Amino acid sequence: MTTPNSIENLACERAWVEINPTALAHNIRAFQSLLRPDTILMAVIKADAYGHGAVRVAQWAGQLGVHYFGVATIPEGIELREAGIIQPIMLLGAAQSRSQVEAIAQWQLEPTLCTPEQALLFSKVLSEPLLVHLKIDTGMARLGYPWQQGEEFVKQVWNLPRLKIGSVYSHLATADAPDPSFMKEQQRRFEQAIERSKAMGVTIPALHLSNSAGTLHSQVFHYDMVRVGLSLYGIYPGPQFKEEIPLEPVMQVRARITQVKNLAAGVGVSYNHRFITPSEMQVAVVGIGYADGVPRNLSNYMEVLLRGQRVKQLGTITMDQIMIDVSGMPEVQVGEVVTLLGCDGDNTILAEEWADLLGTIPYEIACGFQQRLPRVWIE
Repeated sequence: MTTPNSIENLACERAWVEINPTALAHNIRAFQSLLRPDTILMAVIKADAYGHGAVRVAQWAGQLGVHYFGVATIPEGIELREAGIIQPIMLLGAAQSRSQVEAIAQWQLEPTLCTPEQALLFSKVLSEPLLVHLKIDTGMARLGYPWQQGEEFVKQVWNLPRLKIGSVYSHLATADAPDPSFMKEQQRRFEQAIERSKAMGVTIPALHLSNSAGTLHSQVFHYDMVRVGLSLYGIYPGPQFKEEIPLEPVMQVRARITQVKNLAAGVGVSYNHRFITPSEMQVAVVGIGYADGVPRNLSNYMEVLLRGQRVKQLGTITMDQIMIDVSGMPEVQVGEVVTLLGCDGDNTILAEEWADLLGTIPYEIACGFQQRLPRVWIE
């Protein structure tokens, strides 16, 4: 139970992130409808579900028929288990120490194995059988055993005590690019490693290759499971996929106006006066800044929504506050809500817009919103 002066309520007086479970449900069902009947959906909820709140997302997704979750780190998996999540949780990152192996076993997580040394460590430390997933590097040059000798690695793990192969998988490096040629080459390498493994007598229960982009590209990349991350939250991996599936943004970021002031011409705004008022202006201070996840490099470039209209941000974005131009808006009041990402009236600002301004990807934008912004679930 919260009181009017509780931490939860007070936190939302400044700035907050709204999460729309209806939009999340829509996106999950949209992806489920793309899959073959024998393909299952893994919801990747690493990095606090890309900034959306991993526990609540997992609880809601589980009710919608999602039977597998993916995380990057052991603490992320433990957080889900402590919250009562009972579905299989696959650890997509590497584990290299005895203590990590013991924690994985204790919390019933399913690790990714990438090297023979890692597999030997798990086999030595474990006292009970554990389901493991083997990663083959087919062209990402990140985690994974080289595909050219992939069958040797698979066979070695197959022969080790206490290790039960749950799946073999790889990761697509260029699935979000317009040219699919290297993605197809990765698929060829993956299938070659799998066929060689099977020829050595290894039984592989499941295969998976696709991230969000690969899943949207074609069913030929789906196999037994797909790993969908940010697109579950309504963000496309590339503009070319917008015709494939209708997605709805799940996250909206809002903050309140904390002061309104009238400035004369020639007044410098914020640090280093990177904006000088060209004439008399009305400026509002908004209670959100780069410590909350608003990229400082958007200074003087970004726009926000107020009363359904786009207004410009002025000067350097500071740690806890930004300034916006509200000139010409009648009687702007302290406490009015400003939308940084999301919808207000007929206008919308998406994470993709910020990403384009910064020359980055929307994944980075969504993951950047910090924990001091409370997540508020709305209908």
